[in-house]
Amino acid sequence: MSAIINDIEIIKSESSKINDVDFENLKFGSVFSDHMLECNYKDGKWELPKVVPFAPITLDPSAKIFHYGQSVFEGMKAYKDSNDDVWLFRPLENFKRLNISSKRLAIPELPESYFMEGLKALLEVDKDWIPKQDGSSLYIRPFVFASGSGFHASPADEYKFIIATAPSGSYFSGKIKVLIEQKYSRSANGGVGFAKAGGNYAGQFYPTQLAIDKGYQQVIWTDDTNHEYIEEAGAMNIFIRINDTLITGPTSDRILDGITRKSIIELAKSKGIPVEVRKISVHEVVEAAKNGSLKEMFGAGTAAVVSPISGFGFQDKDYELPEIESTYADFIKKSITDIQTNKSEDPFGWRYKL
Repeated sequence: MSAIINDIEIIKSESSKINDVDFENLKFGSVFSDHMLECNYKDGKWELPKVVPFAPITLDPSAKIFHYGQSVFEGMKAYKDSNDDVWLFRPLENFKRLNISSKRLAIPELPESYFMEGLKALLEVDKDWIPKQDGSSLYIRPFVFASGSGFHASPADEYKFIIATAPSGSYFSGKIKVLIEQKYSRSANGGVGFAKAGGNYAGQFYPTQLAIDKGYQQVIWTDDTNHEYIEEAGAMNIFIRINDTLITGPTSDRILDGITRKSIIELAKSKGIPVEVRKISVHEVVEAAKNGSLKEMFGAGTAAVVSPISGFGFQDKDYELPEIESTYADFIKKSITDIQTNKSEDPFGWRYKL
């Protein structure tokens, strides 16, 4: 059955999988909704997007995504409040960043209307997939990749834009222990670290596994030159609280301009929390841990919002963070999730109603 929503063609699935899903026990990103948005770039332009049944994709073995890694993605969430209204969180920021990432990887940029109207149409069709349980949401994964074929090392002539969704519970639970990396680098000056490129994450897996083998859950990435400055926490931006001041590194060629990151900075400042956006050295963090001024460390990103860190390892020594009441991490996470789920006022204009 086909229909039209917001000028987007809708081809509905013949049957739904929704009744087979246990919404009380959702693992992150492992169950997928009935439909996806699909849009192809051919002959120098993006064709009109359409909503189609969620299904495997057929590609030629010479498709350039397999050989040269032209692939970028975003992470978003949709929330349903007690009145069954559906909300997004700063979706235009995701659209803008997707195009920033695409441009860096020589992928044609998307029209805003294709992204936003396509997303609205997809969520309208699959709105029953948006869970209402506390801590749950519909995770949204927009991505673009090279579908054009050929073994020659050059940008593809065809691309595919897809939005797929997955009802999900909480991404992380509890605090994590991290290892400050002193050998491997996530990204480099002049590189693609600021882009949300698939290859950035592939390059993290091996060093992260080495850290896991040592008893840690994640890696703290440092600069590529001297491994002197703290940059990111696994696949998240990082915040460090020394005394009452919240510190995070400035964005650069190497650091992703996280939407949760910039929201935390704005929220914290509005609540009177001292915030410094500056380079912070490993030495400063270690010394703060030794003298007791290091109060908190946490990762920040779409999936977990805030992921508290219990301690870190550096040069074969572990440093435990103190157990304190009324943490910034808990306050910030609740403040942002309450805005996202329409449980509080939104003085920043971040919430987007469908």
